[in-house]
Amino acid sequence: MRSLLTYTAARLGLFAAAFGVVYLFGARAWIALILAWLVSGLASYVLLSGMRDRISASAVERMERRKAGSVSERLSAASAREDGFGEEPDRETADAGSGTEAGTGAGKRDEDAPTAAKES
Repeated sequence: MRSLLTYTAARLGLFAAAFGVVYLFGARAWIALILAWLVSGLASYVLLSGMRDRISASAVERMERRKAGSVSERLSAASAREDGFGEEPDRETADAGSGTEAGTGAGKRDEDAPTAAKES
């Protein structure tokens, strides 16, 4: 955060210096503001590139740390939910499946028997 404030102060300082130089050369009002904005933008692109790169690197690092923490928490929560969901249906399927399969299998044999007799 401190480096971002330093960068902003440096940008404002460059703008003030550029405005002073442009004003001394005779530009007034809006023309002076626009020229100072252009000159300070170009100067900050060249002079403050190292500071801008450090700020960018720290912002990316901060976002990755924040993202890594939330991803691991989400994965842990999802894993816990998955474990909970995986156990309950297995019990129900095992209990219901054994009775249902026997009844279904017998029903299929009874339905298929007359068809098989008709075909032969």
